[in-house]
Amino acid sequence: MLRRFKVVFVMACLWTTLSCAAENYGTNPAALALVDELVQEQGFDREELERVFSQAERQESILKAIARPAEKTKAWYEYREIFLNAKREDEGVEFYALHRDTLARAEREFGVPSEIILAILGVETYYGRIAGSYRVIDALSTLAFDYPRRSPFFTKELKNFLVLTKQQGFDPLSLKGSYAGAMGYGQFMPSSYLSYAVDFDGDGVIDIWNNPVDAIGSVANYFKRHGWKTGGMVVSAADANKDVADEWFVSGRKGLKPEHSVAQFAAQGLVAREVLAPETLAAAMKFELQDGYEYWLGLHNFYVITRYNHSAMYAMCVYQLSQRLAARVAQ
Repeated sequence: MLRRFKVVFVMACLWTTLSCAAENYGTNPAALALVDELVQEQGFDREELERVFSQAERQESILKAIARPAEKTKAWYEYREIFLNAKREDEGVEFYALHRDTLARAEREFGVPSEIILAILGVETYYGRIAGSYRVIDALSTLAFDYPRRSPFFTKELKNFLVLTKQQGFDPLSLKGSYAGAMGYGQFMPSSYLSYAVDFDGDGVIDIWNNPVDAIGSVANYFKRHGWKTGGMVVSAADANKDVADEWFVSGRKGLKPEHSVAQFAAQGLVAREVLAPETLAAAMKFELQDGYEYWLGLHNFYVITRYNHSAMYAMCVYQLSQRLAARVAQ
């Protein structure tokens, strides 16, 4: 009786282990089609790609995370507390002290203020400290092959990821990032890596995961390539002298691009506190406080920040963190 119990127990344990084992993509038809594409177009070794996909694992936690209903958007006074706090400032000052010369060089070469670069790294990953724990190959494979709604996008990113690992000589099974496949200090997607990442220390490898020099240069290049205007203003606080219709303000991703002039906003009752040429184009923002609202006009460089993340509140946090960091390091 005892022997029979042990056999049943062992078989149950074995079944549990097998049923909990992660599913891989070694025989997945879509993965094999991508293998064919990469072999034909990019000269990949078929056996090597098949080996990679046989070890790429489906992660249910990734599917749960990306399918999770979006939480109700936080009000500005709540959202800003996530990023504008003493801890993020303190760590930013420490990072600046370690990489002052690199940040200064990036500012000279790309025309992007060092504090903006620093703030992006702070908002995205706490200056590289929290950059994601998922294998990128698992994240992108799971979303490419088991998340139909955005499969085309993530399949493209997976292809780009494999291309960049081949170009740089990286092991595609070792690199880590977010559950959506964003990578390194600046959380670049693979397409952004291929388009904007740079070898800023000249060692022949573009490493945005472990090399803060390359990460700094890559963020600066991203901003330059998206049209950052050296020396240009970012925002101006504004006053609403009367009720301004909601249609004049940014709403979600809508209205981020400056398309109305400062004069047009003034005619609606929204007046910039800074002295701006009447023809200057801007986007208007209305941020909720615990008591009332605050108003801002975002100029061209503010729009460039939103190219990193299409959110006015995100861009404002980056800008305001950058100003706090600039003040701290100037002391």
